[in-house]
Amino acid sequence: MRLETEKSLGEINESIDVSSKKSAWRRVIAFLGPAYLVSVGYMDPGNWATDIAGGSQFGYQLIWVLLMSNLMALLLQSLSARLGVVRRRDLAQCNRETYPRNINFVLYALAEIAIAACDLAEVLGMAIGLNLLFGIPLLWGVLITFVDTLLLLYLQHLGVRKIEAFIIGLVAVIGGCFLVEMFLARPDLGALSKGFIPSIPNHTALYIAIGIIGATVMPHNLYLHSALVQTRKIKRDEKNIRKAIRLNILDSTIALNAAFFVNAAILILAAAVFYTSGNQQVASLNDAHELLAPLLGNEWASHLFAIALIAAGQSSTITGTLAGQIVMEGYLRMRISPWMRRLLTRLLAIVPAVIVIWISGEEKVEELLIFSQVLLSMQLAFAVIPLIHFVSDKIKMGVFAINTITQITAWIIAGIIVMLNLKLVHDSAYSALQSTESISLKAIIILGEIALIVLLLITIIYPLIIKRKVVTETIHNAPPLEALDQLQTQPFNKIAIALDYSDKDIIALQYALQLARPDTVLLLIHIVESASAKIRGDETDDLETEQDKKILEQYANLLQQKGYTTETQLGYRNRSVAIAAIVKEHQANLLILGSHGHEGWRDMLLGETINKVRHLVSVPVFVAK
Repeated sequence: MRLETEKSLGEINESIDVSSKKSAWRRVIAFLGPAYLVSVGYMDPGNWATDIAGGSQFGYQLIWVLLMSNLMALLLQSLSARLGVVRRRDLAQCNRETYPRNINFVLYALAEIAIAACDLAEVLGMAIGLNLLFGIPLLWGVLITFVDTLLLLYLQHLGVRKIEAFIIGLVAVIGGCFLVEMFLARPDLGALSKGFIPSIPNHTALYIAIGIIGATVMPHNLYLHSALVQTRKIKRDEKNIRKAIRLNILDSTIALNAAFFVNAAILILAAAVFYTSGNQQVASLNDAHELLAPLLGNEWASHLFAIALIAAGQSSTITGTLAGQIVMEGYLRMRISPWMRRLLTRLLAIVPAVIVIWISGEEKVEELLIFSQVLLSMQLAFAVIPLIHFVSDKIKMGVFAINTITQITAWIIAGIIVMLNLKLVHDSAYSALQSTESISLKAIIILGEIALIVLLLITIIYPLIIKRKVVTETIHNAPPLEALDQLQTQPFNKIAIALDYSDKDIIALQYALQLARPDTVLLLIHIVESASAKIRGDETDDLETEQDKKILEQYANLLQQKGYTTETQLGYRNRSVAIAAIVKEHQANLLILGSHGHEGWRDMLLGETINKVRHLVSVPVFVAK
């Protein structure tokens, strides 16, 4: 149904009153939480493969890449929090208000694909964890992950602080597992410290570094963070807004450093156990699990690895669903029930996983996990670039717009991320081209890559054009009062009213009579929807058509008795096209359509009619509610 409010995550928006806390310490604590929900996206199962590959092949030499990625993520997440605190809009809402309708639809579709891809990685991670810990087959493990839809619904019922507490608990489990792993592995601290000195040993190391950076910043986290910070109710003066921004940056710093510890621990574990023992070929989660126990001489090393993997998958899947809600509500201004949202998101992840495991076997799961990261990479630029545009906008952000140095840094980071992810996408497309002989499939791949670049350019350029237009209009347009003084009213000579023979017709006719003058002609329209009418059009002569014509004439006679001039016209086949054609043919200069308030399938169909008709006619459309 349509949202009644523009608030992001309306059911929990401003649900935590920070100003009501008595002590300063409690007020600070009240701010902490949103970034922890975001941080789990930086330690989800999709990141583990690149960390393991980097550590097993190059030891500690790529840990500086993790640190650099963490700093990038920290800046971008702080910008996302700033957007939500200052404008009280999430990233999806800002996109909807800035970009054209068609571009927004594509951005929405890409965001949903990214969320589904992220959920796919989480489903596979949990399934692999269950397989490693309990020996449950991957197919059954994937199906078991479907049950956690009930867990999320229960947590949402308890409130946002309970969700945050649950996530922090899972993050603590992940961190605790790897803390014990570090104790068992006993890494070389001297070699570890040298790993913070930037170096790229060879081309393979560069490729893994690209994978680490590409898997670090998750696009759905930028949507999520800009919404979650709005769960805190603050005073809207400059002092308190600045304080909220500072505390959210603190929250992000603590949470993302925890994520950095987990990712670094995975890489360090792989370096200390696999690299030093000569097992440099280890890159998969299964291989890592199997070798940890014998190499460390403790079976708990493998168990803790599997437990952390399950916790990472479970925590990430909750935040992915929240991100899906934010994206749908922000772009489409539509809300569906939480259980349906969770069901759809999980099905989009489970169905591909089940199909691949069923057809190709469990050995293809790692490839599917990598594919999910490629899908995430494709969407990242379309979240990062608009975010930088919005927080740099001095008109909308006022004194809270980011300064020039921060802008330059953010654009450099965006450029690095975009180039690396484009390279990843290009490499994937090139591999696909080499592996197929189909001309049509090759054409689709090439056109898809070109479309991606075009959309990227539009995403970059369009906000700059809009900003220039706004400035130009502000400087050169005539003063509003002078323009209002020159306004002239134009009477409606002919008003078209689309009738569907329901109780909503009375409301539509009531508004028509309010807008009509004594000499206004009322054009009554009804679209015949019988099977015969859809095939034969105006040549049909079935019973329903005759009855529809009689009812329309009865409407006209009643209005004529009240002194109004009326015309009647039946339409056929496509409802929207027929209404638009009749309006044009009869030269009506206003169209009135009844709205059913979006209750049930019939009203959703009517809503589609309204949206389609208003794009087909060149006259004003009045929606009677």
